[in-house]
Amino acid sequence: MAAEQTPQDFIEIVELPVEEGVLRPLLGPNDDNLRYLQRHIQSKVTARREKILIRGTQADNLEAVELIMELVGITRKQGSLTRGDIDRALHISAPVRELRADPDAPFAAMFRTGDRSFNPRTSGQNEYWEAIQRSDITFAFGPAGTGKTFIAVVCAVQMFQQGKFDRIVLVRPVVEAGESLGFLPGDVREKVDPYFRPLYDALMKMIPGDRLRKLLDRQIIEIAPLAYMRGRTLDNAFLIMDEAQNTTAGQMKMFLTRMGEASKAVITGDLTQIDLPRKSDSGLLGIEHILQGIEGIEFVKLKNSDVVRHPLVARIVGAYDRLLKNNADASGAANNESGEALGKLPEPGNNPSSTSQ
Repeated sequence: MAAEQTPQDFIEIVELPVEEGVLRPLLGPNDDNLRYLQRHIQSKVTARREKILIRGTQADNLEAVELIMELVGITRKQGSLTRGDIDRALHISAPVRELRADPDAPFAAMFRTGDRSFNPRTSGQNEYWEAIQRSDITFAFGPAGTGKTFIAVVCAVQMFQQGKFDRIVLVRPVVEAGESLGFLPGDVREKVDPYFRPLYDALMKMIPGDRLRKLLDRQIIEIAPLAYMRGRTLDNAFLIMDEAQNTTAGQMKMFLTRMGEASKAVITGDLTQIDLPRKSDSGLLGIEHILQGIEGIEFVKLKNSDVVRHPLVARIVGAYDRLLKNNADASGAANNESGEALGKLPEPGNNPSSTSQ
């Protein structure tokens, strides 16, 4: 009896552009490396005119793309590729590869692609990553540069490639700050795309450009304004809401109730960067109190010590935090004492020495 054939509807072809100077040593003499690699993967791999073509199911192709991108990275670095290199890449391309430790990093790798690995770089980031693995909903609070968005995207891509979720949905509230969307050029997508640049940048570090475009075109990876989520139920999806401090309480509830069966959500935000006309309207304020004690929800608070951008960024964030604290302390003192701290004018009628003009 003939083996059951994979339906053609589930077969796809992925193209990976590879420059000639890398493609030749990658394939090896008489394509020996290619034939050796083919014996160890399910997808059919061929090479043609500075391209590698990968044909197979989506799951098989995801594994093949990741492996080949790693081999491309090795070839670029060394100028050659040996069977030993392929064997080592095959060894770490097993499912445990995403959790393989980087000897130069203090924490286990979250994700590996090509010749790069992405690791938590602070204890706070490691706690955040572990919370996402454990919980159905994770809230991450923290200042700029702590990796809130990037780590969420890394986890989403990792779990998607492992087959745990069928799609990734990334949303942000679109809050105008000084420039009306109506006056920006282009259609709706062109108007909102600048708001989603951090999400695109994170995705492009982990998924080859051609592959990412196809996933976006097919809406397997969807990036959309928060308003587009209303009325939907998203099953088997990894959901990320970025810049959640700019949601209202109603929008926050709406997003959290979009989760369908077998879904996971990560909500990130910075309470010091609320752009709403009234900061007290933020749906992220008080959310921990509202949802406290609900099983499956975790809250992670990243700190200035978790900032991993230029060293000055942490100092800048710290300086602004001190300013806010000093202003709050001074305001409290003003209310409790004379109301004159920081040069604040007394309220009309509250100053015994004031006289009517």
